[in-house]
Amino acid sequence: MTQPPLAQRTHGADPYVWLEKRDDPEVLAYLKAENAYLDEVLQPEAALRETLFQEIKGRIRETDLSLPVPYKDYLYYHRTRAGDEYARHYRCPRPRDGSLTIDEPQEELLLDANELAGGGFLSIGRFTLSPDQTKLGYSLDQTGDETYRLFIKDLASGDLTELPFNDCDGSMTWAGDSQTLFFGERDEAHRPHKLYRYRLGDQEAQMVFHETDGRFFIGCYRSSSERKLILLSHSKTTSEAWVMDADRPSEAFVCVAPRQEGHEYFPDHGADGWMIRSNQAGINYALYQAPDDMPSREHWELLVPHDPERMLEEVNLNANGYILNLRESGLPVLEVRPKNAPAYRVQLPDEIYNLGMIDVLEFDSPVMRLRYESLNRPAQVRQLDLATGEQQVLKEVPVEGPFDADDYVSRRLWATAPDGTQIPISLVMRKDRVGQPTPLYLYGYGAYGHSLDPWFSHARLSLLDRGFTFAIAHVRGGGELGEAWYQAGKLENKQNTFDDFIACAEHLIEQSHTTASQLCISGGSAGGLLIGAVLNQRPDLFAAAIAEVPFVDVLNTMLKPDLPLTVTEYDEWGNPGEADVYARIAAYAPYENVKAQAYPALLAVAGYHDTRVQYWEAAKWVAKLRATRTNDALLLLKTEFGAGHGGMSGRYQALRDVALEYAFLLKVLGLSH
Repeated sequence: MTQPPLAQRTHGADPYVWLEKRDDPEVLAYLKAENAYLDEVLQPEAALRETLFQEIKGRIRETDLSLPVPYKDYLYYHRTRAGDEYARHYRCPRPRDGSLTIDEPQEELLLDANELAGGGFLSIGRFTLSPDQTKLGYSLDQTGDETYRLFIKDLASGDLTELPFNDCDGSMTWAGDSQTLFFGERDEAHRPHKLYRYRLGDQEAQMVFHETDGRFFIGCYRSSSERKLILLSHSKTTSEAWVMDADRPSEAFVCVAPRQEGHEYFPDHGADGWMIRSNQAGINYALYQAPDDMPSREHWELLVPHDPERMLEEVNLNANGYILNLRESGLPVLEVRPKNAPAYRVQLPDEIYNLGMIDVLEFDSPVMRLRYESLNRPAQVRQLDLATGEQQVLKEVPVEGPFDADDYVSRRLWATAPDGTQIPISLVMRKDRVGQPTPLYLYGYGAYGHSLDPWFSHARLSLLDRGFTFAIAHVRGGGELGEAWYQAGKLENKQNTFDDFIACAEHLIEQSHTTASQLCISGGSAGGLLIGAVLNQRPDLFAAAIAEVPFVDVLNTMLKPDLPLTVTEYDEWGNPGEADVYARIAAYAPYENVKAQAYPALLAVAGYHDTRVQYWEAAKWVAKLRATRTNDALLLLKTEFGAGHGGMSGRYQALRDVALEYAFLLKVLGLSH
């Protein structure tokens, strides 16, 4: 079997820095050689990969219709058809009886993503109807680098216009006149830094805001009431909002509260004026109210006080009340506060679950929609009557073929970290595998306050039905237990993230859910950093690892402020230009800490057009592992030349990638035949 070429060169402290020369013929040849090696090594599993792909595809309803969304005069929806990578977007006249019945003879095709993709990469950044519903604005990324082109489609004539602007971030926000658009531009570091106002038909756009602080991203959106436009500039620790009347887009934005380091606030506009979620009274946020014409901070009145035991993550406004999105004991909770009726909590059937609002219905609707799923239950769209609390399941994502949610058991476990902190674990397995050690797939992330709430996966059933257990380690650095949980896993506390994951692995082994020789781990992006760190610190605990677009060259990347997004990351990791921060990051950075020891099998996946985690991070890491480790466990690098941070964009392409990863794990565990 042909081994890939060794990558080492003489370049001082970093012998693999030459791999950072994008588009250099030698670099491209090296990456392609690694891809060829992967194909050769996994060739014996070709039939298994195809079997897995067909299994997964067979569970998905390939020809399906989304739940229609009523908006003004129309129902909006999309269809998927067997064989198509992407959906087609439609609308039809709204039935007068208030139903969601689609009138196919009168439906209009708004957008065919298959035609736009042309067989290549495609990401639709924004899909937005003008308030008068005569025009569609949409943005497209056709390389994976998250730079978008902007288009306007006249829905009466079908005429399509590409707006003559470059370096767009993909955002498009209509003003109330249906003639004015606001869109964002990215700087050389791929940071949305300018907001422009554009009136249809004009040759130029007017810049209305420029964020010069490299830590801050900007974005513009319509309020829930649709009467206001909100411009938000936000770093990882501080925010500042500016607002204007949506029907007067030629006027200037007005600042709500000047930025103050550490103060994060998020305004929205509803039936009774402004609602502002703010952390000025505590890290778990409180909710304030302000008059319609006086949103400034001196007019804020407390509506929902700060609670140290629960996190206020979001607020959804409706003309008939509002919903608090809370987080308690590691789970999302929805508390409904309707007008002229007592408050209540949304009741759910499962012990652990994923729950959130779908903010798609009209502001004055008497109902709102929820999305609910669990590790063993497919996603459901539920309709909630705000006044009564009554729920109705409108649609459940189908699982084709034999499937019964009750054949699987989902549990919440708790591991103990070295400092005594209890770390939650979500777990699912077949009922007939309970009580015996199984191959186990442990997933983790642990950064940016992002919560990994349990989710259902059609693909995962292929592992569960082969005897696997799937688990999520809800480590510190995520947001599962609130803001304090996040802060306890960032900056100087980052080692907690790795300790927590190791503690979860040890707990699963100690409780006989698995063994070290059966334990597989996975994470992507910042979760890839987690995987790289724990492989260095406790390689004996794991049999195999998958790292998707892994942020493993963290020290070198953070030392290069000219790279995309580096400066914005200082609030998460620290600035290694400071000696103490340098030492702290160097102590855990996966690339720097590769050492002469035996490592588990590893599959690392990179996106060549990834602007968030550069392709060379995975390439350099694998090269150093290949040259340094003391064993010969399977070590593979796959570079997706037609993708960015999110991987391949088509639905079948994505399923084939999953099938490859599963085949890799089964091969490593000796279960591929």
